[in-house]
Amino acid sequence: ASMSWLPWLFTGWPSSALSLLLLSVVGRQTGLEVVQAVVCSQWGAPSSKSLSQDGDVIIGGLFDLYYIPTAIEQDFTKVPYYTPCTGLDPESLKYMYVMAFAVEEINRNSTLLPGVKLGYHIFDSCSLSSCLMLSSGGQPVPVLIGASSSTIGIILSRTLGPLSVPVISYFASCPCLSDRSKFPNFFRTIPSDIYQAWAMAQLAIRFHWTWIGAVIENNDYGHLAIQAFQEEIQGKGVCLEFIETVNKETMVSDTRRAALTIQASTVRVILIFCWYTDVRKIFLELTKINVTDRQFVASEAWSTSDNLLQDLAISKVASGVLGVAIQSSTIPGFENYLRNLHPRHRPDDEFLREFWENKFGCSPEDTPLFSSSSKSNQKTSLPPCSGTESLVGLQHPFTDTSQLRVAHNVYLAVYAAAHTLHSLLSCPNRDSSPRNTLTCSSPKSIKPIELLQHLNKVNVTTPQGEMFYFQGADIPAKYDLINWQNTPEGTLKLVLTGHVDGFNLHLNESAIQWSTGSNQVPVSVCSESCPPGTRVANRKGEPVCCFDCIPCAEGEISNTTGSHHCERCPSEFWSNAERTACIPRQVDFLSFNEILGITLATAAVSGATVTTAVFVVFLKYHQTPMVRANNSELSFLLLVSLKLCFLCSLLFIGRPSVWACRFQQAAFGISFVLCVSCLLVKTIVVLVAFRSARPGAKALMKWFGPGLQRGSVCFFTCIQVSICAVWLSLSPPMPQQDLGFQGSKVTLKCAMASVVGFSLVLGYIGLLACTCLLLAFLARKLPDNFNEAKLITFSMLIFCAVWVAFVPAYVSSPGKYVVAVEIFAILASSYGLLLCIFAPKCFIILLRPEKNTKKHLMAR
Repeated sequence: ASMSWLPWLFTGWPSSALSLLLLSVVGRQTGLEVVQAVVCSQWGAPSSKSLSQDGDVIIGGLFDLYYIPTAIEQDFTKVPYYTPCTGLDPESLKYMYVMAFAVEEINRNSTLLPGVKLGYHIFDSCSLSSCLMLSSGGQPVPVLIGASSSTIGIILSRTLGPLSVPVISYFASCPCLSDRSKFPNFFRTIPSDIYQAWAMAQLAIRFHWTWIGAVIENNDYGHLAIQAFQEEIQGKGVCLEFIETVNKETMVSDTRRAALTIQASTVRVILIFCWYTDVRKIFLELTKINVTDRQFVASEAWSTSDNLLQDLAISKVASGVLGVAIQSSTIPGFENYLRNLHPRHRPDDEFLREFWENKFGCSPEDTPLFSSSSKSNQKTSLPPCSGTESLVGLQHPFTDTSQLRVAHNVYLAVYAAAHTLHSLLSCPNRDSSPRNTLTCSSPKSIKPIELLQHLNKVNVTTPQGEMFYFQGADIPAKYDLINWQNTPEGTLKLVLTGHVDGFNLHLNESAIQWSTGSNQVPVSVCSESCPPGTRVANRKGEPVCCFDCIPCAEGEISNTTGSHHCERCPSEFWSNAERTACIPRQVDFLSFNEILGITLATAAVSGATVTTAVFVVFLKYHQTPMVRANNSELSFLLLVSLKLCFLCSLLFIGRPSVWACRFQQAAFGISFVLCVSCLLVKTIVVLVAFRSARPGAKALMKWFGPGLQRGSVCFFTCIQVSICAVWLSLSPPMPQQDLGFQGSKVTLKCAMASVVGFSLVLGYIGLLACTCLLLAFLARKLPDNFNEAKLITFSMLIFCAVWVAFVPAYVSSPGKYVVAVEIFAILASSYGLLLCIFAPKCFIILLRPEKNTKKHLMAR
């Protein structure tokens, strides 16, 4: 609750006040009333008015019955001056009569405190707390119901603690007062601000308000409340941009500064922990500078203030306030009790007389309200009342009992005191074991320490069946969540939108009318929440609520708003374009349906077609010298092997499978070995033919005849067949997904399980090719008009160059391009052999038939 008038209490409390306070609790009345009057007069109180009722047991009451003036900053260069309290506060007056009503209700109860009449002695807190606790008839007050603020609660508890006098507060909510080691005699019927701060933090988190401002009272209430709020939001992405404090002594300048801060800030949601009179000053300052688009969150100190709700001057600024309020309850019979109050029936009630004069503008002097001496002191210039004045049917905050909040806390406090007295006086365990720690007493000899012992363990039940007990200083926390909404008259009204029960919050969001006048929740952020697909990147040197949004990298996603980290997708998945979901990677392989696959397939088929055409030409002209002179049998076998080389490249295109992976490498290795073997044997034939031309060497040509030539080709080819058979039987290539560099695609390829096997296949082809190149190079200058060794030399140079370049290109190519490189090497080397060896021959056969004669071929 608010501590609106206490900051000056520490600096302005007279030296005699504490002594008076102690004397009032334990002393006698003799001579004390004179001292009281003097001190109260110096303090600036309007008077030492009080309300009392005799009884066997008297309980004390302390209420802010008069409006507390703005504190004056003392510079101690002159005698301190304190502005007197003026004007009855109808709400506080209602609290006082709730206490009186509860005492009368308890006295009518035959089961609670039977045979014991309960009385009270109530003072206005503006007259000094010591004045309020003066005893009645010399009997000490064993329990005090009061402390309308946390600071006063701290003072009273520390002062009365050594005397073990229980203090039951109805409005002091500071969490610090829950510390039993420091305040063992303090109790309250209002929840600790811990629960209020938790509820406000939950509202901020629920509505995604991450950038908030706060205005607090510069006292225990304000500082400890905002501290509790900061503890609740820690680590939950909510930040406070500013905390403005307002002081009683400098209220005008402080409220103006706070309003300008709110205007300049980017926050749209502001918490206010202040007393309602100070909130009004802040709202008036905001109205002056036309700031009407802020959403205010109210503490229970002002969230239900009727003075603010009915103030047209601040209605635009205050519209849409969302607040935490003390739980509203009803007290059956209390409204009728209030409306039947009349000075005629309560001649000693000075507060009611003053209220009557203020409300009806007349003085009920026809009724002997006071003694002659007091009448002379209270003489007014008001006309006498007609006697028809009544509170029945009167529409006034004083008679409004539709929402009893603090008043209900007072009611609970009185019943807590009554049940404690009942427990103390009834003594059900009086004859039980002496180990019982609770002592018993009689109405005339009640000791505060005995009452304190019972108060710690009492279970309270009101006539309405409401049950509670003190958990330390506190009772179970319950709040209402309220919303200030516009009315046709221009004023504001309270609308219940939810409730808080301990640490459980229930809210009807659809019932809220926000400061914007709509149902759209206000946005109050330093940085907009990062959408899915991005992550939060904090700005250096700024609060965690101020950040940038960085897109997730490829292969990473964030599928929630405000994510601080991007998660990497599983290996078989990849991020979508928005980086919000992992999707299965697209299987990629060299397909017949894509341009690259179509191009390579066309080149392979074209090569096989050209080879077939050459074969047909050679077959048609097989009797001509050009065909016969170059070993026609090996030429035909070479053409067949070339055709196989072209066609085997087609096996590398398409979706890899187990058998395709095995067969493509075997077909490639065997086809090329067959091709190179034919060239090698052709080269050997050329060398042997020229060697046999020498005297005595004819037998060499006979020895290396057609049979041996065919056998040599088969032998060289069988070696490759054996290598392939062992390789494919032990560790064959298998289809495998390549998750390497293709991002959203996973390449399906034939993985070489054994690099050794593939290396042996290529190495053997390379060995034959190098041997063939070397022999052809040696035979290139042999005397002949058409020496085929020259063509073989040139074709093998191309062949070797292609395959030497193939190795690094194969190793460095990503994904399906590995297959494309191998196909290109196959086609390039095959075209090289086909064109270099057979193109000149076909040119002579088809276009220069005159050169296709034995005479021309034998010419040197």
